[in-house]
Amino acid sequence: MEQPLKKVLNKMRILVTGGAGFIGNHLCRYLLGKGHEVFCLDNFFTGKAEHIKDLKNFPNFKVIPHDITNPITLKEHFDRVYNLACPASPVHYQFDPIETIKASTIGVINVLEFAKLNGARVLQASTSEIYGDPLEHPQRETYRGNVNTLGPRACYDEGKRVAETLFMDYHRAYKLPIRIVRIFNTYGPMMDMNDGRVVSNFIVQALRNEPITIYGSGEQTRSFCYVSDLVEGLYKLMESNSIGPVNLGNPNEFTVKALVEKIIPLTGSKSEIVFRELPEDDPRKRNPDISLAKKILNWEPKIHLDEGLGRTIDYFRMVI
Repeated sequence: MEQPLKKVLNKMRILVTGGAGFIGNHLCRYLLGKGHEVFCLDNFFTGKAEHIKDLKNFPNFKVIPHDITNPITLKEHFDRVYNLACPASPVHYQFDPIETIKASTIGVINVLEFAKLNGARVLQASTSEIYGDPLEHPQRETYRGNVNTLGPRACYDEGKRVAETLFMDYHRAYKLPIRIVRIFNTYGPMMDMNDGRVVSNFIVQALRNEPITIYGSGEQTRSFCYVSDLVEGLYKLMESNSIGPVNLGNPNEFTVKALVEKIIPLTGSKSEIVFRELPEDDPRKRNPDISLAKKILNWEPKIHLDEGLGRTIDYFRMVI
């Protein structure tokens, strides 16, 4: 686990929706390390109670079981709201696509109304998926994307695009202080081993010496950002003067096949590689242009893929 950070002088009360999820629980830890009071709101559809079990020992941490598709009614006043409440892997967001898009529409409206009531600054965790199967490479924030609005991934892709629209409209209509971040592939300890993402899939299959499944040719590319780097970027954007959108991700690009070729020796696996048909609308290339994040946030990833994979593999060794 990451070391606690130096405490801030101005203690804030912060709401993290989706705080028991993969990124959410790391963010809660980061904020607690900064000395803030943190409320974790989660419906535990994809979030795990065991991820935040140890955080209950913190007197300034509170868990609120709640689904953001229902109005948020809390008596406390909040200074910041981080909205991370939405299934984020294809396995999860395609399980109930209607509930997924409700989280990014009805749920986002409820989060924005709650922030407006509190006069709180609110951050939307958007996604690189809004770029779809991109025709621009690497992807800049000005790129409007190439998304199939009718495909099986649209519940997530289009939902996040609508969420960005809602944030901007609340900002224009009510002067609500907002932040929008577009998160690229993120990995690290406490990933769900069954979430269907390439890092967790490959590591679990490798540790079990099962065939490692590559969908497509394996030449499609991704960037992989370690979770501690991502969380630092979220905090920096929230406390900056920029509303975004800002890309946060690791600009080092790897093919999916190259990722497997790193994981096999790191795990000592005897797994063979098998190839399957590429799912519909799976992007061929994905890589962030983080020039804006470097300029306005003085942020860029620090953890190299080999180091991050080693930490993630150690975690999965414990849970398998």
